[in-house]
This record gives sequence, C-alpha cells and structure tokens, in this order.
Amino acid sequence: MKFTKMQGCGNDYVYINGFVEKISQEEKPEIVRKISDRHFGIGSDGAIFINPSSQADFEMEMYNADGSRSEMCGNGIRCVGKYVYDNLMTKETDITVISAGKVKYLNLLVDNGKVFEVCVNMGEPILNALQIPVISDKNQVINEPITVQDKEYHMTCVSMGNPHAVVFMDHIKDLDIDSIGPYFENHTCFPNRTNTEFVEVIDKNHINMRVYERGTGETLACGTGCCASVVACILNHMTDDSVYVNVLGGTIKVSWDRTKNKVYMTGPAVTVFEGEMDV
Repeated sequence: MKFTKMQGCGNDYVYINGFVEKISQEEKPEIVRKISDRHFGIGSDGAIFINPSSQADFEMEMYNADGSRSEMCGNGIRCVGKYVYDNLMTKETDITVISAGKVKYLNLLVDNGKVFEVCVNMGEPILNALQIPVISDKNQVINEPITVQDKEYHMTCVSMGNPHAVVFMDHIKDLDIDSIGPYFENHTCFPNRTNTEFVEVIDKNHINMRVYERGTGETLACGTGCCASVVACILNHMTDDSVYVNVLGGTIKVSWDRTKNKVYMTGPAVTVFEGEMDV
C-alpha cells in the first residue's frame, strides 16, 4: 500500500489515496492501528483515506490511531487539500471535501505550485447539548461544572463536527495531561467520548492550548479543537472574534464570523515523506 505522511502543526496522519488503493471497510481499523504505531508502524495520530465523492470534490474518511472512526479533523482536512492539489488530482484552489456527511469549503494557498497553507470554512459551531453530544439538563453547556477524579472543573462544550470539552486554566504547560485526559474522554456525560482542550488565555487575540484527543491521546495540535476553543473563549467573553491559537506544534488562526455564524481556520499543511508498506 502506498502512503503519504503529512502533518499540520505536528498533528500527523498517514494519507491513503482511496482512488487507487482498494481496502475493505472491515480491514481498515486493523490497518490503521498497525500503521499508526510509532514503534512498529509508520507512526501517526491516525489515518485518512481520500476517496471519490458524489457530494463534494473529495471525501475524507478519517480514523483515530486506535482504529475508531472520527467525524472531522481540522489539521487533517487541510492536508487533504494539499494532497489533492500537489498530486494533480485537482487544478482548483477552491475545493469541497466531505467528511461524515458534512461538506467543508477549502481555499488553498499556493506557492511555486505547492500548497503551503489552507483556509477552511469549518461551518457553524454546534452548541446544542444533545447534538454535541453531552448529557446536561441545559440546552447549552457554557462554563458548567464537571467533576473529574474528585476535582471540579468548568467546561464549555462545542461540536465542530466532533465533540469538544473546553476547560480554562492557568499554567497548562505544567498539566499532567496523560493522567487526567482519559478521565475526561471517557466521562459518563459524553456518550460518544470527547476531545478535551485545556486553554490558557493570554490576551484578547492569543491563547495557548493543549489537547487530549479521543482515541489518540495528547497530540501536538487539533484543528477542530482550536476552533472549539476559540468559540468557547468568545462565549465566555474572554477574547475577540479572531484569535491565534498556540499549540505544541505551532500556531493556527481561528475566526468566528458571528454574523454568518461560520468558523474559519487557517494553518499550514506539510508533506513529511512518501512510502510503501505491506499491510
């Protein structure tokens, strides 16, 4: 199987051209676990299959490192845009990509014939608790308490096509995220598990973020998590509507156009290497 390793701010995935590589749905979870292993495989936060689609220019079929499906990945979808342009699968710089039934609109920024950055219209943030989903007696979960390992935190829940719980705190660099992250991910109030963002506000236009991703663990970046974090900041009156999000792997710019109720995410997309692996 031929593959391309790509990353956006250090959030790395193995990309497989589904137009060429024919792998059954039953085989994919085990193959993803194998190739994602950082000791015995290629090593990645998961795998993304780029497939034909009748509803958009391309389909993004995303898997976490543990072989479970995920609905959306902001860093991943930017790299999909780079992959299809750089590999001459499209000549357009404005394309559509569908993932889990939701179409996203990408603007590809090109230099010397290669995509270096992508702006994605991530659509409307979902705030309804049932749709996120998060179990709550309120319609929206904004600055609501949650008890994890006998300690009370406050979370704001947002879906950007996948569930996020955003927790504000100071000194996130000192957080033992590997210890606390799994308890958030698998908390009983999240029927589909959750991604958890730990956010430190610097000023009205800059935040720091660490993320514990559902099915993977801590990653260097999470595009949808950046979007959810900025929406949560705005809902809690902590920032302006356009924010630079510093993650472990770099910086992603997120803007929430509240007039149109659309979230826009801009960040890098990088090809690491290409190869072939027996599966």
